[in-house]
Amino acid sequence: MKRYVVIVAGGKGLRMGTDIPKQFLPVAGTPILMRTIRRFHEYDPQMNIIVVLPAHQIPYWNELCAQYHFDVPFQLALGGETRFHSVKNGLAHVEFASDAYVAVHDGVRPFVSVSVINEAFNEAERSGAAVPVIPVVDSIRKIAEDGTNKAENRAAYRLVQTPQVFRADMLRKSYEQPYCEAFTDDASVVEYSGHTVSLTEGNRENIKITTMSDLKWAEAFLSE
Repeated sequence: MKRYVVIVAGGKGLRMGTDIPKQFLPVAGTPILMRTIRRFHEYDPQMNIIVVLPAHQIPYWNELCAQYHFDVPFQLALGGETRFHSVKNGLAHVEFASDAYVAVHDGVRPFVSVSVINEAFNEAERSGAAVPVIPVVDSIRKIAEDGTNKAENRAAYRLVQTPQVFRADMLRKSYEQPYCEAFTDDASVVEYSGHTVSLTEGNRENIKITTMSDLKWAEAFLSE
């Protein structure tokens, strides 16, 4: 099996209230994006890692790599107008072979476990498409268009994480379709093409760091 991961890192840090894009913020002394890349390298040192960044952020990223002596090999791809277009740009760096599988991962999810990555790739090899999820622990309510709301059975829902892993030819074909606002992640793009996805177990620590509270949690998590 030839493995790829497209790591999408196009955040602007607006919800962080900082001028530094969130993927470059340090957690316990190391930029978040570097931690994310290292996790996949830890899983498979032969992994083909593709990092997607907006063009204007690349010089700063290169400076960080030099500053931190970051030596994990990766390729750079240019970010697009939306996440959909960014992933599509990343896929242009994938060599599509019959035994190739592609993971797509959020650059600000540095705490995905190696076992979650492994199970997602194994399930994709079995079924073609794998999405890690975790159970919903809070009560949930559905709000109708008229503003009314009602309780929903949380057991029927799951929270979606990344990496989402797909057979390479399936993912490439899915990303040939026109962009649609209903595409919230890669699984929705693949489903829209007529494919089904399988669910695998995620890990609750695999949060998407988007707010200052998330950043504080990450610091506390690493200090334990």
